[in-house]
Amino acid sequence: MRIIGGRLSGRPLVEPTPKIKKFLRPMREAVRAALFNILGDSVIDTRFLDLFAGTGSIGLEALSRGARSCVFVDISDEACQIIRKNIENLGLSSQTRLYQLDVLKAIQSFHHQGEQFDIVFIGPPYGKELAHTTLAQIAAHPILTPGALVVTEIFKKEQVQREYGLLQAFDVRTYGDNRLWFYRWEAFQ
Repeated sequence: MRIIGGRLSGRPLVEPTPKIKKFLRPMREAVRAALFNILGDSVIDTRFLDLFAGTGSIGLEALSRGARSCVFVDISDEACQIIRKNIENLGLSSQTRLYQLDVLKAIQSFHHQGEQFDIVFIGPPYGKELAHTTLAQIAAHPILTPGALVVTEIFKKEQVQREYGLLQAFDVRTYGDNRLWFYRWEAFQ
């Protein structure tokens, strides 16, 4: 695994052991490249939130491509250790925060603290309907700036809704077994 674009392009990332990889399911490089090609310059100068962060590859890629900051959330101790190592290895400590928390509780906490993000990536374990639950939690506890983007990666047979309150789907892309749903927060200032 490596960073595939931006100022840190080519830099290696710490990979999970085969035992842990079954649970973390890092996004394939080709899908990550497609995601960031779609996001393009919209990543620049954003506050990025990586939920179910796993290895941190999505948030780290965002930072490499110009995001101002990134918050990583994962409940797994193993995942947090890998993310911490990747942050240190890439010299990104000043632009990042890492929380070892349940994602739904983290969203509530960010909402109560008044924190807002410009782009949120949701990459939950497959088969547990966590993408749906997380999207609903974000709609119920807004942590998004007006016009913010939310992207979730799900297994192609899983279902999510086209809208969650003010969170409206505007694009869906399928890459093998992976499906990316793109949402926009249709709130106004």
